[in-house]
Amino acid sequence: MGCSPSSRFEQVLPTTVPETTRMSESGPTTIVVLGASGDLAFKKTYPALFGLFANSFLPQTVKIVGYARSAIALPDFRARVSSKIKTTDQAALDKFLQLCTYVSGKYDDAPSFQNLNAFLEDVEGTKDPKGKTRVFYMALPPSVFIPASTGLKHWCYLGEGGKNRLVVEKPFGKDLASSQELGTALAANWKEEEIYRIDHYLGKEMVKSLMVLRFANVLFGAIWNRNHINNVQITFKEKFGTDGRGGYFDEFGIIRDIMQNHLLQVLTILAMDRPVTLSAEDVRNEKVKVLRAIKPLTLDETILGQYTASADKKEPGYLDDPTVPHGSTTPTYAAAVFKIHNERWEGVPFILKCGKALEESKVEIRVQFNDVAGNLYPSTVRNELVIRLQPKEAVYMKLMNKEPGLSTDLHVTELDLSYEKRYKDAKIPDAYESLILDCLKGDHSNFVRDDELELAWKIFTPLLHKIEGEKIQPELYQYGSRGPAAAQEFIERHGFQRDSSYKWVPHTPRL
Repeated sequence: MGCSPSSRFEQVLPTTVPETTRMSESGPTTIVVLGASGDLAFKKTYPALFGLFANSFLPQTVKIVGYARSAIALPDFRARVSSKIKTTDQAALDKFLQLCTYVSGKYDDAPSFQNLNAFLEDVEGTKDPKGKTRVFYMALPPSVFIPASTGLKHWCYLGEGGKNRLVVEKPFGKDLASSQELGTALAANWKEEEIYRIDHYLGKEMVKSLMVLRFANVLFGAIWNRNHINNVQITFKEKFGTDGRGGYFDEFGIIRDIMQNHLLQVLTILAMDRPVTLSAEDVRNEKVKVLRAIKPLTLDETILGQYTASADKKEPGYLDDPTVPHGSTTPTYAAAVFKIHNERWEGVPFILKCGKALEESKVEIRVQFNDVAGNLYPSTVRNELVIRLQPKEAVYMKLMNKEPGLSTDLHVTELDLSYEKRYKDAKIPDAYESLILDCLKGDHSNFVRDDELELAWKIFTPLLHKIEGEKIQPELYQYGSRGPAAAQEFIERHGFQRDSSYKWVPHTPRL
């Protein structure tokens, strides 16, 4: 990792766990991408695998086998894979494509999986399972999770001496009952330690930095509680709408799509107590404790919205999408307040907000601290710690300072760790790269455990059933706006104080 000129003399701490970087599997490692002809595989899975390959993070023995229903000739398949990979290193891409093979088959057909297993044994060069690792990445629609995972276990599972890992993409059900059904079906064939429920937000650089920020700095360890923090916001905004995919989105809605998984996962890392060790189970145990301390959401703790056409009518509203059912009440915006009933956080609202077709695209955490006790300066505003997850990754602290010179006026400024400035030579990996590498290493720390998932659904299921059962009408907001008008009053009611005079400007590196 490079560093800026101003940091040449700073101490670089050696890693204590070198095995957490490059892989050293000695036996054959095969990554099987199920759903290899779909958008998720082409846009996310294969580019992430190439990123790992190009930086020498894949095992030297690795083979990548695509599996899907479509009958595609291998040259055509490789051409489609390469079409979504952005690189100037053509030689590396050519070598990567030679690792990629493809076989077609069904997801609910025993002979298809028998054929896949024979293909894998041929690629691996041996039928002996000893020393082998197979990673089955299910980039599949939820409707085939169960038959595909069952077929893999019955016909492609490595026996004694081999390692098997099953990667499952969200959504993990639509509510508590459907999630439990999926969990029961997976548990019938796969051990919990073999299952990797992937939530790509847990692979984002800034999310993975949260624990370091909290537990490796005495400053934040001392103030990370209800005695110093007034409220916490976790915000997800997208500038675009459903863009013709409203039919898929309408089945799930913004709460399932973003809040129940991505934002809730970030909340648990922010709120958890210090784990005993950094082992996966110790970390996830602390996250589970947070979820157990949160009561199920209610409608009066929630704001729902749905976007209409933009003011200039150039951007259509949600209901203008021909793939969206007529009169749909599915929310495209949601804000909800979570209360964590434990000693650390009692009384501190955690406000989660997410929406489409808003005024900007960003994901950030905003920790607002209490007012200064016995304040001598009446014009002060609250300190805030802001962690920008994307874009323009940064950590900055808003604080008060005197205007330079003879004036005694105060103004808001910041201590700013902008990654583009401080780590300008560093490449921040894609979240999928990070998580696939974790899976290859057998590290569950950034994956969702079964009890964690169940508790998350318990928090959201009553609200989701009420919204859908009673067809709760969301508040309308204009495409390109900040969201429903009621949202601002909602967050202020829960303690947030907005300072409209200050706006953080992401640092732009000099060329």
